[in-house]
Amino acid sequence: MLRILGKPISINVRKVLWLCEELALPYALEPWGAGYRDTNAPEFLALNPNAMVPVIVDGDAVLWESNTICRYLAGKHGRDDLLPRDPLARARVEQWMDWQGGDLNNAWRYAFMGLVRQSPAHQDAQALAASAATWNRHMAILERQLERAGDFAAGRVFTLADIGLGLSVNRWFMTPIERPELPHVRAYYDRLATRPGFLQHGRNGTP
Repeated sequence: MLRILGKPISINVRKVLWLCEELALPYALEPWGAGYRDTNAPEFLALNPNAMVPVIVDGDAVLWESNTICRYLAGKHGRDDLLPRDPLARARVEQWMDWQGGDLNNAWRYAFMGLVRQSPAHQDAQALAASAATWNRHMAILERQLERAGDFAAGRVFTLADIGLGLSVNRWFMTPIERPELPHVRAYYDRLATRPGFLQHGRNGTP
């Protein structure tokens, strides 16, 4: 059985958990990370020298980095709908995966850590306001993309891109900041909520 090492409140772990629901793939979640087993333990570092979750162990294969794990699992299980084989179609999915993992995550990190996680290191008022403003600006980029693309980030079909983006949208709605009205993002959020994996690992009351 697939082993997933991580904690269920981690957005990157939740990407993998949600995908497993989409794939109807059985797995065993082993709790590692803050509040659980220490990822600096030698046995974890032997799997991921970065001491970060998630990590998967699939037979003899060990992988880390959530987007890489998702690409691997979708490819292994032949889900061309989630990650197309056509190079251009695949690139359009992957660009939104990478944007979520880089630009969007960096935009919300300070505000989320300060306002939701209540981190003492993230309580500077100016930095909080700047992070919230940058977050809203990036969400407006997603709004325009959804207006152009249709139901999902890369077009009419649900793909891997929507897993990371959906989790980030959930955090945006659940973090106590002032938000602009983004009707396409709101409709997208509600559309994703028809998927059991998102209800279980995304829109489940946990930011």
